[in-house]
Amino acid sequence: MKLAKLAKHYRIAHGRGFRLKDVDPGDTLGLKLEHEAAKEMLQKGVERLAELQERLYADGRWALLIIFQAMDAAGKDGAIKHVMSGVNPQGCRVSSFRAPSEEDFKHDYMWRNLARLPQSGEIGIFNRSYYEETLVVRVHQELLQRRHLPSRLVTGKIWKQRYHDIRAVERYWARNAIVTCKFFLHVSKAEQRRRFLSRLDEPDKHWKFSPADLAERQHWDEYATAYEDAIRATAAPEAPWHVVPADNKWFTRLVVAASIIDRLEALDLKYPKPDASKLRQLRAAKRALVKE
Repeated sequence: MKLAKLAKHYRIAHGRGFRLKDVDPGDTLGLKLEHEAAKEMLQKGVERLAELQERLYADGRWALLIIFQAMDAAGKDGAIKHVMSGVNPQGCRVSSFRAPSEEDFKHDYMWRNLARLPQSGEIGIFNRSYYEETLVVRVHQELLQRRHLPSRLVTGKIWKQRYHDIRAVERYWARNAIVTCKFFLHVSKAEQRRRFLSRLDEPDKHWKFSPADLAERQHWDEYATAYEDAIRATAAPEAPWHVVPADNKWFTRLVVAASIIDRLEALDLKYPKPDASKLRQLRAAKRALVKE
């Protein structure tokens, strides 16, 4: 199976009618790869991604923003680590957004994310993002009180309003050469339980577990509804979602790599061609070096 097929199969460019239950977290599209075979296929994707990132940097006209959202233990960190392993760090920046600070609460909810947008030629990665304000805050609506919003702005329409604003911002980015690629890593409740137990059983994984993870697990159905609504409302051709099965880490990473490659290849990135003046400078430089 080619990487291009993996990219398109899980891409949601139009959210109308989308249902989370239609995506099986354990799906592998019939692929049954042994560990070494999966690593080899991923490595080819990593190498292709490295080539495209170099072109992106040299081309200098586009920026790529990659957003990862997921339930706890779905594999966001591992996907970033493995898929981006061949990328030049000079052209890539990862931003992890945890609970907002008091300073963050005194600004609009996208403020801290907007400050980390990639520049032209760069790849920016958001490990969680402004979407948390339609997910965690929707599940725990008491958090809205910390935003210092006037009460007349906090109505039953607030989530639809935020979806509308997010679509507008992502459309604005598209019109300014910032390509947005959004991932929801879709892990099952049973697999999350298995991964939590693994963290508790293995001492070198204890640092990954927090009692808060278990508390959030009690809101599983509420989060599933929030994710489904957010994806349905904000999927667009210029800013599609990729709902990626996450029960098999090797497959998750393949789909993520394939989807990023697909987005970059669509840009027709090119190395700059030197003009006549630049060519003369290059020839002169070569002559000088040859004479040394």
